[in-house]
Amino acid sequence: MAVTTVAQLAAELNRSASALLEQLQSAGVSKASTDDALTDADKERLLDHLRSSHGTTGGERKKITLTRKSTSEIKQADASGKARTIQVEVRKKRTFIKRDETAAVEASAAPMVDEAELQRRETEAQAQAELLRRQEAELEEKRRLREEQAKAEREAAEARQREAAEAAAKAAADASASAKAAGGKAAPAQPAAPAAAPAPVEPAKPMLRVIKAADVVDEEKQRAVELAKRRKAAEDEASAIRAMMSAPKRVLTAKKPEEAAKPEAGKEGIKGTIHKAAAAPGAPAAPGAAKPGDKKSIKSEKLSSSWADDAAKKRAVKGRTDAPAGGARAGWRAPRGGRRGERGDGGTSSFVAPVEQQVQEVHVPETISVADLAHKMSVKASEVIKQLMKLGQMVTINQQLDQETAMILVEEMGHKAVAAKLDDPEAFLEEGETEAVHELQPRAPVVTVMGHVDHGKTSLLDYIRTARVAAGEAGGITQHIGAYHVDTPRGMITFLDTPGHAAFTAMRARGAKATDIVILVVAADDGVMPQTKEAIHHAKAAGVPIVVAMNKIDKPEANIERLKSELVAEQVVPEDFGGDSPFVPVSAKTGQGIDSLLEQVLLQAEVLELRSPTEAMAKGLVIEAQLDKGRGPVATVLVQSGTLKRGDVVLAGSSYGRVRAMLDENGKPTTEAGPSIPVEIQGLTEVPQAGDEFMVLADERRAREIATFRSGKYRD
Repeated sequence: MAVTTVAQLAAELNRSASALLEQLQSAGVSKASTDDALTDADKERLLDHLRSSHGTTGGERKKITLTRKSTSEIKQADASGKARTIQVEVRKKRTFIKRDETAAVEASAAPMVDEAELQRRETEAQAQAELLRRQEAELEEKRRLREEQAKAEREAAEARQREAAEAAAKAAADASASAKAAGGKAAPAQPAAPAAAPAPVEPAKPMLRVIKAADVVDEEKQRAVELAKRRKAAEDEASAIRAMMSAPKRVLTAKKPEEAAKPEAGKEGIKGTIHKAAAAPGAPAAPGAAKPGDKKSIKSEKLSSSWADDAAKKRAVKGRTDAPAGGARAGWRAPRGGRRGERGDGGTSSFVAPVEQQVQEVHVPETISVADLAHKMSVKASEVIKQLMKLGQMVTINQQLDQETAMILVEEMGHKAVAAKLDDPEAFLEEGETEAVHELQPRAPVVTVMGHVDHGKTSLLDYIRTARVAAGEAGGITQHIGAYHVDTPRGMITFLDTPGHAAFTAMRARGAKATDIVILVVAADDGVMPQTKEAIHHAKAAGVPIVVAMNKIDKPEANIERLKSELVAEQVVPEDFGGDSPFVPVSAKTGQGIDSLLEQVLLQAEVLELRSPTEAMAKGLVIEAQLDKGRGPVATVLVQSGTLKRGDVVLAGSSYGRVRAMLDENGKPTTEAGPSIPVEIQGLTEVPQAGDEFMVLADERRAREIATFRSGKYRD
């Protein structure tokens, strides 16, 4: 533990040593000189003295706040599939409060109470308990009395009911007995009318009571019967409603003309003002009625039958719109001219039977306009716009809808939506492929050389190709993707020299298998670097085998064992450690290990059994593309299957064209390229994207349609 002197404490407090000595003396700490040592107790006494002198008692509570912050990293894939590193910071805050000892002693000490107070409290508690017991006993007594009273009332009510029932039964029995007795006495005493008269008068009172009881029973029976009838009617109505709801909808059809004409003819005679029922003989004549001798009335009566016949004939004649022509209206008055006369509905109404809505199967492409969608559903565009407004979208008739929104709208309007690409001409590309079946033949492996910058990738390929490519690059670093095929004594191999893995990432993102084998070049004197790790991740994501080329082993700084341990940490295990990745030490300067490297590559190719058709139309990938000033769009493509010939119609992404010229990797013209052969083609309409698939089509018109569709889809 370090010893603090008075001088050191004065320096820390930015005060003079003499002033500090005076404060120590006033605090009761005797220090003679500035070299005397100070203990923690002396400092506490000085601090308490200063607080008391300044009028603050800071010793009541001491609070310490600790804040801890930890930072970590997590990797998560974003929407495009790329792994991104996210910084996560966790902050924890904890506060410690140290309470004063005197306060703790006061809190811990229990309050002292004298004996008299305790005795008084105990007496009050006993009195309170006694009062509670008394109240509970009173409540219990009241509850018992209420129960006994309720029980007595129930028994009295039951006794009254029994007495009433017995009295009613006895009265009924007496009435029946008296009725029998009265009937027996009346038979012999029939001649004596005055004596027999008062006999039935005596039991009149009980007879009335019997009839009233019987009426009550009958009324109850009748009420029960009516209640059962109403219940049955309600159940029948509910079952009918359920049957109607569960039954399929019926399509209402209009009546046939013959069936509709019969009731119409009957109604014509009733509605006409002339064809009225004859008045009764005694009935007074109506005001304005025709007299018997009036000629006008006779004339109208003669013409009435002819008018009715004409109306029947005119009803039979159909107009152009299948409606009765001319005399379609009932009545003897002619229709008025203009629109107002046509408002009245005559005997033949233009009734249109309701028809059930037809459910249609609507094929919804990726994008569709509101007008086209309405046409597919056979509804007006205004109905579609109205439904979209209900769904919360304000659209116009020419606005484009995405597939998901259009399918939701179709389902809301009662039709069946099917996600399809009927307008996509790419759907016809697979039809031609399935028709032709070609024989599969072995092909050369496509090998991608990957690794960190300046680890010797291009120099290794130079030695294999016996060329000087690295010297021609700017700064000795590869600026573009080089594609070469090399004929070795053991077979042909196609090499792809990647500078920055951009094309490889694009190919992998599009699901294309651009390469069969990856040669991972690692410098033995440099070890695993960031781009080396990136290359390992790309290769493992593509699912291709890795052959490790440990380059620069001729340098004295090379350390192969350290390199192997670093690669094992990156999940690349050599074969001598029990893994599946061959490690080959090579030197691009001296050529050491080059033959072993090619042998390992061909061995991996034999295990993969690479085959592809050669007589089919060519398909492959765009390795790189650029716009040349004198030649136009130029694309370096790698043929994966089939044979590419000069003059073929090529479709690559949103560009198309006819192959006007083909050059190999050495810049020499060629006429055809088989599988695993990289060539440079000219003749495309625009520059395609690196990583796009290309294919040969038989029809240039179809290639133009697909390219136009793709460009429009990407633009939308």
